[in-house]
Amino acid sequence: MFRFFKHVFLFNLLASSFAFSQEITLFQQFNGRYDYLAFGNTLNRFENNIERDFCDILSESQAELLIPANTQIIAAYLYWAGSGEGDPEVSLNNQTIIADETYLIEFDDPNYGVLPYFSSYTDITNLITTIGNATYTFSNLDISETLENNVGYCANRTNFAGWCVYVIYEDINLPLNQVNLFQGLDIINRNVREKTIILDNVNVLDNEGAKIGFLAWEGDSLLNYGESLLINNNIISNPPLNPANNAFNGTNTFTNSSDFYNGDIDAYDIQNNITIGDTSVEIKLTTGDLDINGNLQADLIIINNIITVLNSQLPDATVQINAIDLECSNRQIIIDYTVFNNNSTEFLPGNTPIAFYADNVLVGTSQTTNQIDIGGFEIGQTTLTIPDDLPNEISITVVVDDIGDGTGIVTELNELNNLASQDIQLLEIEIIPLLPLTSCDEGFNKAYFDLTIQLDAINTNGEPTTFYLTLEDLQNDSNEILNPSYFQNTTEPQSIYLKVENHPCYDTYYFNLFVENCPPQIPQVFTPNNDGYNDWFNIQGLYDIFENHQLLIYNRYGTLIFEGNNDTPWMGKANKGLNNTGKILPTGTYFFVLYLNDNNYKTQTGWVYLNR
Repeated sequence: MFRFFKHVFLFNLLASSFAFSQEITLFQQFNGRYDYLAFGNTLNRFENNIERDFCDILSESQAELLIPANTQIIAAYLYWAGSGEGDPEVSLNNQTIIADETYLIEFDDPNYGVLPYFSSYTDITNLITTIGNATYTFSNLDISETLENNVGYCANRTNFAGWCVYVIYEDINLPLNQVNLFQGLDIINRNVREKTIILDNVNVLDNEGAKIGFLAWEGDSLLNYGESLLINNNIISNPPLNPANNAFNGTNTFTNSSDFYNGDIDAYDIQNNITIGDTSVEIKLTTGDLDINGNLQADLIIINNIITVLNSQLPDATVQINAIDLECSNRQIIIDYTVFNNNSTEFLPGNTPIAFYADNVLVGTSQTTNQIDIGGFEIGQTTLTIPDDLPNEISITVVVDDIGDGTGIVTELNELNNLASQDIQLLEIEIIPLLPLTSCDEGFNKAYFDLTIQLDAINTNGEPTTFYLTLEDLQNDSNEILNPSYFQNTTEPQSIYLKVENHPCYDTYYFNLFVENCPPQIPQVFTPNNDGYNDWFNIQGLYDIFENHQLLIYNRYGTLIFEGNNDTPWMGKANKGLNNTGKILPTGTYFFVLYLNDNNYKTQTGWVYLNR
């Protein structure tokens, strides 16, 4: 099986997708008080197996829609089919219809080679809902070029065309049913005389009133060699309209008509052919047998769609991820989700389990709180922690009706639609280092810093910035440094953290503060006269900074008259010698030797003038 796309250019560009040998698979499922009907007509004048005097189709044909009273149309689909590769643009009641998709199938005729046949469909729910019960005219299906250019269709009497509309409707007086519409395009013929189709995704709770319908093309009433239709290995029939040996014979069950030439719209009761608990239905079609002359004869039958109506009172749990909230620099996530019970025929019980997976690893479980009615929903939220051994880029999967190991505890209409997934990337924060800031010691390893200088080294994009003493404070937005342009350190060295908003998270930087001893500033004069101004030899940047310094003062004769340290500044008095100890020294020039006892600085010497 393969798929390709073909573009058809009309006055405007029309696009229609084509698929060869499209297997019959589930197309739509409806659950509720639903049933269906079908109407349509052939575009053949007669059964093409009898009449050989025409090789064309009618320009239009009509059929009447009679929806039961007090019902509501849920969906409607138009199908049209015929010989060749198709026509994607047709009309219904003079309204242009464009094919949603076109299926193609091939028959390898022993005399005329490969002959393709097509079927197109489109959703016409709005049109049918608007018009309602009326006579519908189908027109503008053109396969004339196909029939003219390939004599094989008319020569082997497979020149046909027709149309059909399926209408699914709601009737509050009906039981709760599951309507499954399967579609595609498959074929049996003299080359492939038997076909088995498995219909999955069905749930049989009660087989009473169960039925199955078919839309098929190119069946001939007079070709009934080896033709049979079996459901779960039981031959089904609806005589006299559809005998057991000629199921596809140009009939319409809904109108009890036998002149739907080369097409079949048939429905059968199958309550005796299925069993409560079935989750699939096997359909087998056969054709072909020897005639009285010993020659193989076989009808060419094209199956377009199959529809089942089964009583099925079950919930159908689905889940949707509404949002996943991520926390910066945190492997914890918050998931907001909704559990639905749409397209169901029974309430979803409370305490239905929910499992949460990260890259297929179970990371949490929860459950619904209340019973969820048909068509209802329940909103939930859970907080999960992603294991450290998982990467930052992960897929989060939420599965409803899962106890945490893939096992469900609720029987549902559809067991294959219980999960929702979303890819996320955890917001791990990179801490980016910046160059340190250094400032001069102003005493006891304390200094003032302008932290905002660091903003010149980064691109903030105009976003808010804040400074913190710890990474934890930054993450919690607590204890912000209120005056970062005039900050005094409390330890040495000290780490500072900078936060720059960067939606949906933020950028984090860090840097260290260092305090250094700067060169002391030594005055050349002081006046120890107790006037409160310049009364001592105040060497700026020395005391409580070079805490291990030693200061020696000599008079002009070279006599040591004072020895000081961090606790003993020179107040202009002598503390050495026998005669001057404790006395204010006379005005004059004195000489000093300053041992800073710091490996970064040499011993400093000089003079100072003491003026009384």
